[in-house]
Amino acid sequence: MTPAAVPAPLRSVAVSDPAVAAFARFALGEKGESENTAAAYLRDIGQFALFRFEGAGSGALDWRKVRREDIRSFLAAVARTETAPATVRRKLSALRSFFKFLVRCGVVREIPLEGLRGPRAARTLPDVLSVNEVGELLDTAKLRADAEEATAPADDSERERTRAYVALRDWVALEFLYGTGARIAEAASLCVGNLDMDSGCAVLTGKGRKQRLCPMSGCSQRAVARLLEASSRVFGPDLAAKSGSPVFFNRRGGRATTRLFERVFSAALAAACLPPRYSPHSLRHSFATHLLDNGADLRVVQELLGHSSLSTTQLYTHVSIERLHSVYRDTFPRA
Repeated sequence: MTPAAVPAPLRSVAVSDPAVAAFARFALGEKGESENTAAAYLRDIGQFALFRFEGAGSGALDWRKVRREDIRSFLAAVARTETAPATVRRKLSALRSFFKFLVRCGVVREIPLEGLRGPRAARTLPDVLSVNEVGELLDTAKLRADAEEATAPADDSERERTRAYVALRDWVALEFLYGTGARIAEAASLCVGNLDMDSGCAVLTGKGRKQRLCPMSGCSQRAVARLLEASSRVFGPDLAAKSGSPVFFNRRGGRATTRLFERVFSAALAAACLPPRYSPHSLRHSFATHLLDNGADLRVVQELLGHSSLSTTQLYTHVSIERLHSVYRDTFPRA
């Protein structure tokens, strides 16, 4: 198998070993991993190859020579670089998946990772915006969108239409992320055909290409409807109404990227005078926490977030309990 057979999005990663190239196609195809996850696997495997083999950048490698001690030494070397425990665990997971694939293909006889465990991951609580902070964020973004639309000149030039569209898109993106609990990658990949505006639902494609039906809040549904109308005016109904067209366009009429969503969120935080420690994912954390704070069932929140394991969703119960303790300490006279 040649390096050219590696899927195009991953060719920026140095892959010259035929087994690694085959694993890349397996991860994206049969295993259904996202492009980001598959690329991370390849980087981790490539780092191990450079650690274990000389001249790992070219030609096939003899993976039969790898021993448990080699992997242990690699993980220890990674840990000494002050890498986060979660990163070390991911590298171990990547190597485990890779060697399982090699056993399946008959390249090696056994997986040389028996008994190896990654460092215990620290359980940190996610940053969550309060209801008031979310309100400040969304209201500030909406005021900007309304102002751009109101001050557009009478001649309605293409440049002014695009500027007004960008302000509207930025606000709608924030409304959608909070109103659905979507990841930014899910919002960026959302197509017009994934929306059912009559029922107010969106079909989101999450990790492992798993799809889920997610209701939009009333605010986000109305915001998306307004954005679709603006897209039709700015980019033309033939493009904007296509089933495969993005819901969120960039200013040139292409699909908005996750990096664009990150810049939009950072600018909105600054405009609303909110702490810069928050990330776009904080809106997803806030979505889940606010649901639980108001009595939502944990299983329902799991479905809305698209979590495979309930234990992942349970993290938000700890956030809610921590918030209860905080309110109690701040308000009860004898706390």
